[in-house]
Amino acid sequence: MKRLFGNTSGLKANQIQSLENFYRHRIPDKFLITPGLAADISRLSLEIRRQIGLLVNRQGRIAFVIVGSHHGIVIPDISEYRVAPGRLKGLRCIHTHLKKEPLTNDDFNDLVLLRLDIMAVITLTKDGLPYQVHASHIIPTSKDEKLYQMLGPLNPNQLDIGCLELIQALESELSHATSSYKANQGEEKALLVSVTTASRRKAIDSLEELKELAASNGIEIAGTVLQQRKKSDSRFLLGPGKLQELTIETLQKGATLLIFDQELNPSQIRSITNHIDLKVIDRTQLILDIFAQRAQTKEGKIQVGLAQLKYLLPRLITKNTAMSRLTGGIGGRGPGETKLEINRRRVRDSIARFEKALLNIKKQRKHQKAKRSKKGLPVISIIGYTNSGKSTLLNTLTKSNVLAESRLFATLDPSSRRLKFPKDTEVIITDTVGFIKDLPKDLMVAFRATLEELESADLLLHVIDISSPRFKDQIKSVEKILSDLNLHNIPLIRVLNKQDLVDMETISRLSIDLDGTPISAINRSTLMPLIEKMENAIQHLRKFY
Repeated sequence: MKRLFGNTSGLKANQIQSLENFYRHRIPDKFLITPGLAADISRLSLEIRRQIGLLVNRQGRIAFVIVGSHHGIVIPDISEYRVAPGRLKGLRCIHTHLKKEPLTNDDFNDLVLLRLDIMAVITLTKDGLPYQVHASHIIPTSKDEKLYQMLGPLNPNQLDIGCLELIQALESELSHATSSYKANQGEEKALLVSVTTASRRKAIDSLEELKELAASNGIEIAGTVLQQRKKSDSRFLLGPGKLQELTIETLQKGATLLIFDQELNPSQIRSITNHIDLKVIDRTQLILDIFAQRAQTKEGKIQVGLAQLKYLLPRLITKNTAMSRLTGGIGGRGPGETKLEINRRRVRDSIARFEKALLNIKKQRKHQKAKRSKKGLPVISIIGYTNSGKSTLLNTLTKSNVLAESRLFATLDPSSRRLKFPKDTEVIITDTVGFIKDLPKDLMVAFRATLEELESADLLLHVIDISSPRFKDQIKSVEKILSDLNLHNIPLIRVLNKQDLVDMETISRLSIDLDGTPISAINRSTLMPLIEKMENAIQHLRKFY
């Protein structure tokens, strides 16, 4: 299939035919471009007063011919040439400049961000002959942090540069650089990126949590990048120069994914994915992806599906590799509608269906609450930051076997058990989904039906992992969510979990400072003070029933 890109309006039939004839050329392995082909595109470029570009594959065949403007060319979508992590694109770009101008910043950006094999520019004489050829390639490893290396300028008779051998050597060096970063086949490997105006300590803490989220989702961590700025770039979040550096780092480390710690708005995702040939997601999307994998019940799946679709709708754009982890089966083509329009319509229809299903769930919950109220059993709800030990505490208290793992969001679907205290007081104790800072608002809305269960709680147990270096911020995050849900007036006991991982002096101090009860949720013998405090609280509340 002929692939002639760009605006050909105003060109004569013979000029268009000349452009199409370029597809017949095959460039030998040693040549960047043959002198004859360089002369042909130079002559035609001067004749039409526009830049002409060629994208050449590893077999020396011309895959794309691009007709640009007087000032530049626009490289078309080459996503079908996506290759393995740590590899180059498999295409080199050679294009003309009408003046004796070497490679521009735009040329270097395309070279790095699109992972091209080589970027080359042919400058012209006033007679339309090749004057010089300026070429550059990515540097796989560099001590002075240079991103690319120049070749030339070359004279038109110096184009035998051992081109294919050079490209293969570059990839071999890249392969060597990534040998210590081999990801398991089929698994994602991510570079984590934070671009923030916050303090360095807060930014590092947040990146550490992003690491845990990624690991919880089975993603291998290739590395982290932190950029502090006085003001975030409205288009890319980070600067274009930093985006170049990230691209090289993903190549060197064999990363398949960029994960931003900050939420990216639709225009930022569009800008970044249009300039970098890599999957890009943000913290919100990562959390949604974890929830989608963990939800087991019909209710949980509906809640997560609704949150995903609400996140997806404003980000539905025609060219965006970021959505590949969320779009699933949405898509298709119909009469009179583009794929994008169908996607939007189907997403809106699905949102309406999910919202209707959640309304039905809400009605069922009210019915269950009414039945429970008739039995007169008090309700204790266990809340806390994700991975603080809530499910472990439920298991140890009730001798049950709710899934409890040392990873973020191991529990999504709430579990309820009966618990009988030593003085024969009987209660229902409920485990809930873990909280997290900056919980995606769509996820908060979707899980409101679950979190509304907390409204009927007589007592809240706030489980705090005091072994975490971030426990103070985690307490603030949980209490903010309680306030947002208007639950801050329900009696609450702070449970200081994982005391076995903290020294006695710290435990004593925190018990006073936080007015909390220290425990180790895996050790039932440590729970008696908490059990007594819970039973006393329930008996105290019963006086007011």
